[in-house]
Formats: sequence, C-alpha cells, structure tokens
Amino acid sequence: MTQVSPDSAERPRSNGAFDHLIYVLKANPVTLLAFVMFALIVISALFGPALVPYDPLQSDAANALQAPSAAHWFGTDSLGRDVFSRVIVATRLDLVISVAAVALSFVLGSVLGAVAGYWGGWIDVVLNRILDTIMAFPLFVLAMGIVAAMGNTIENIIYATAIINVPFYARLVRAEVNIRRGAGFALAARLSGNSDLRVLALHIFPNALPPMMVQVSLNLGWAILNAAGLSFIGLGVRPPTPEWGIMVAEGANFIVSGEWWLAVFPGLWLMFAVFTFNLLGDGLRDIVDPRKRT
Repeated sequence: MTQVSPDSAERPRSNGAFDHLIYVLKANPVTLLAFVMFALIVISALFGPALVPYDPLQSDAANALQAPSAAHWFGTDSLGRDVFSRVIVATRLDLVISVAAVALSFVLGSVLGAVAGYWGGWIDVVLNRILDTIMAFPLFVLAMGIVAAMGNTIENIIYATAIINVPFYARLVRAEVNIRRGAGFALAARLSGNSDLRVLALHIFPNALPPMMVQVSLNLGWAILNAAGLSFIGLGVRPPTPEWGIMVAEGANFIVSGEWWLAVFPGLWLMFAVFTFNLLGDGLRDIVDPRKRT
C-alpha cells in the first residue's frame, strides 16, 4: 500500500499555476504580505497620476514649505508642490527603471551564464575574466562612470544599472547549470534525442530559476536604490521630474531648518519599496521551483 507523506497531503490536488500560487500564499503569510505590499506599489505606479489630489509639477508659492496637514498629507516643498502627489507619481518612474534594468540584466546574464556553464571551455574562461573585470570596480562607482560618460538620461540609467547587475545572474546561472548538466534527468533528456540547446532551455535552466528569483527580488530593490543614489548626486533623473532620489536630495537641504517632511516621506516610500522586494524573494522562489509542484 502506497503511503502518502503529510506534506503531499496538504498540497492542492490541482497542479495548475494559479492553484500553486494560492498554495504558496497560504503556506507563507510573509509572502502574502509581500505580495499585498507589491500590489500597492503597482497600483501607485499604474494609477497614481490619476489618484493624487494635486498636479505634482504645479507650484504654489503661497503654500511653500507647509507642514503635513489634512490638505497636504506629506506637506509641501519649497515651491509649494504637494509632496504626497510627487511621491506617489514618482513610483511609476522608479519602478520602470528598476524592472527594465533587472529584466535586461536577467536575460543577458542568464544567456551568458547558461552557455558558459553548459559548454565551458574558452567561453567560460572569457566570461569569467569579463565578470571579474566588472566586479573589480565598486558597482555604484561604475554606474556613476557609465552614466557620466553616456549622459544622465533614463535610458542610460537603465543600461548602467543592468550592466552592474549582469555578473550576479551570470555567475549564479553558470554554477547551477554546471552542477546539473551531468545530472540523471539531463542525461536522460539527451538520450531521448533532445538537442543540447533544448536540454539546456527546457530541462536544466528551469531548475536554476528558484535561486535566481531570490536574486531578482534583491536586485529590484538594489536597482531602485541605485537610481535614487544617482539622482541624489545629480547624475540621475533631472528635476523637476518627480523621483525619490531627487526629492530626498532636495529635502536634505531643509532638514536643518526644520522642514523634515521633505526628505523623510520620500525616503520612507523608498524604504518601503526596497523592503517589499526583499520580502518577495522567498515567495518567488517557491512559485517557480518545479520541486514545489510535486
């Protein structure tokens, strides 16, 4: 008589993607909280400009530097602009920069790492030397140099952030693929007539995704911090565009004089976004892990 493990008895009978997602959210309350927080960020990014009470670019000198109140929840800045409206509207730009940069680095790093890990040889040697060169620089300083050389546009900020994140994915995928290329399921797939490219893409790479999802989650937070840091030092998004780094930089000049809200609220929203992405890692890993679906 076949015995059923307690863990498998708790699993849903359906192996559909949606059922698996619901199972992961129910099994881990922290993951559920992280997805709720992430949904709040996405809603702010998608619908923020239509929901905020004021135009984030409209100045009102008569109401400059007003403390938080019922009319202005986060107060106003030195030009009388509503800080709450600017913080919410800035979510879209920062999220776009983060997601685009991480997507580029994920794709490029995954391809390079998978090829180097599966075939090895001179490709592996050349890739490792390139990655060593990139990681020899302090990553934020390297991003500063790239943006300064190419110009501080949004596109260049995305490219710079993607370049400094490529080594994380390339090395992680290379290690995972190198370990699994000689595994039994990979050998069985090759003996069944599958090409090397098909074995790599459909059998080995999916098993490398779980640890990569944790890295994706962390990199989303790092990308936002990187973009905000570049803006803070004047190499990022240019004023008067609402962006968290710019707002913190502008608000830092007024902290000594008592207008603390100018830097605190954008900083708190930035911290909230980074904290959310850090919490998402475990949940994303469980969702894409093939072993969790059995």
